[in-house]
Amino acid sequence: MAKSKCSSNRKVSYISVPSQIINSLSATSLQSLLLSPKKSSKQNLRFLSYKSPRLWFFLLFLFGFIGMLKLGYNLDPVIPFHPYPCATNEAKDLNSNGYSKPELAVASGGNVEKVEILNGISDSQPLISNGSAKSEVGIGPDSESEFWKQPDGLGYKPCLVFSRDYRRASEGLVKDRSKYLMVVVSGGMNQQRNQIVDAVVIARILGAALVVPILQVNIIWGDESEFSDIFDLERFKRVLADDVRIVSALPSTHLMTKPVESSPLPHATPQWIRGHYLRRFNREGVLLLRSLDSRLTKDLPSDLQKLKCKVAFDALRFAPPILELGNKLAERMRSKGPYLALHLRMEKDVWVRTGCLPGLSHEYDEIVNNERKQRPELLTAKSKMTYHERKLAGLCPLNALEVTRLLKALGAPKNARIYWAGGQPLGGKEALLPLTQEFPYFYNKEDLALPGELEPFANRASLMAAIDYIVSENSDVFMPSHGGNMGHAIQGHRAFAGHKKHITPNKRQMPPYFLNSSLPEAEFNSIIKELHNESLGQPELRTNKAGRDVTKYPVPECMCNDSHTRTN
Repeated sequence: MAKSKCSSNRKVSYISVPSQIINSLSATSLQSLLLSPKKSSKQNLRFLSYKSPRLWFFLLFLFGFIGMLKLGYNLDPVIPFHPYPCATNEAKDLNSNGYSKPELAVASGGNVEKVEILNGISDSQPLISNGSAKSEVGIGPDSESEFWKQPDGLGYKPCLVFSRDYRRASEGLVKDRSKYLMVVVSGGMNQQRNQIVDAVVIARILGAALVVPILQVNIIWGDESEFSDIFDLERFKRVLADDVRIVSALPSTHLMTKPVESSPLPHATPQWIRGHYLRRFNREGVLLLRSLDSRLTKDLPSDLQKLKCKVAFDALRFAPPILELGNKLAERMRSKGPYLALHLRMEKDVWVRTGCLPGLSHEYDEIVNNERKQRPELLTAKSKMTYHERKLAGLCPLNALEVTRLLKALGAPKNARIYWAGGQPLGGKEALLPLTQEFPYFYNKEDLALPGELEPFANRASLMAAIDYIVSENSDVFMPSHGGNMGHAIQGHRAFAGHKKHITPNKRQMPPYFLNSSLPEAEFNSIIKELHNESLGQPELRTNKAGRDVTKYPVPECMCNDSHTRTN
């Protein structure tokens, strides 16, 4: 029995069409497109004729279909979707680790705005810049520039081996229960830190136990933090157990003793300290020292220099909550490659105390001058020098424009990630514009911290300074815009860690070139680079210059290489 041409076994052709197109077609038109009955050869030839409307409709549909496919598979040039498809911009979303997303300062059309670390991106993964993969920083040729190259450490490594005489004397000293040294340290966190180091050494010189140092309330910041708020007290005791006995408070046997109060002379030697205090100390049993800043000589016997390094670089570890957050922020900075840390000294009180001007405008210069006239006691030294004389002598902090020109001359790539530490500059964001316009990936702890992370440290300047210290010490390159306790401490810490790159601005020789507006940029850059060839953190012997602090220059007493043997 013959079968009809239109039997139920009819062959059906299928075309794969995106859902967007299917939804836009009516049921009738869709049926006509998808179900195609067999045609006679004549009908096929007629369909292929260039005069056939069906041919033109088919070609139009085909081109449209191909265009839709291309648009669907290549959206980047048209729609600025985020490279991480699961990301959202909702500030309330949480990362996989349960923390809220932080906001980061990035450039957008020359202005600095905030964007968030998005969903699905943990702290250890790359930070997002402006949502385009091409704008990721720390990646590409610039990230491998000469700027990130570390100095030759000449094989120096930490070397804190004490002499036999020192170790032998330690056995009796740590068992003594007759003498207790109390100290009151003042100033900012880094200044207090230096005084604590000296207090341990003085306790060792006098053969006394050290009562945990008392931190004087800072008048300027009103910070009432205690030792254990800033530093890891148990570690402090444990690391120094073989050198100096550390106690949390005076024992009951000495509570009613009236302490001998005094302040050492500047640059006091061990001989002076013993001669001046030991007799009364042995009699009274308690000695209270104040104003320890720069009171102990920098030229100490080798064992005491090693003790200073042991305190500064090992015993004085920041308290766990501070250390944890500081390391987290450092990891976020490093998530896309190397980063530079700047310690900017551009606060109002810095300009007043140094006798310098910020160079922002006449209005701000007048603010600084008026403050200095009202409080002349704030001017630290050389009060008869004019601002220009101070500038040419290298006594003034670098402003943002000078820092920018210096970094560019030294080869810092434009996409360099920069962490800046320090207080709010006089002039606010305007004062930082030269830096942020040239280096848009510019962050501080407020930019990097997740919501709520900084709350436990709010209104406590010492704790905030400690966080800055940790992130700066962990950076690939560090540069201070001025000297000061933090810059000196980090310089020594980075040297002890293997001489990580540390740029010391040559402020004495740079000013004439900064002031020479006719100097071509290429020539300026070449001169500035030459001036800093030996100021990039290379090992420097402390003994090459009198009065150098071993916690800033730990070679040769605290670090050894093959040419400097250990002391036994």
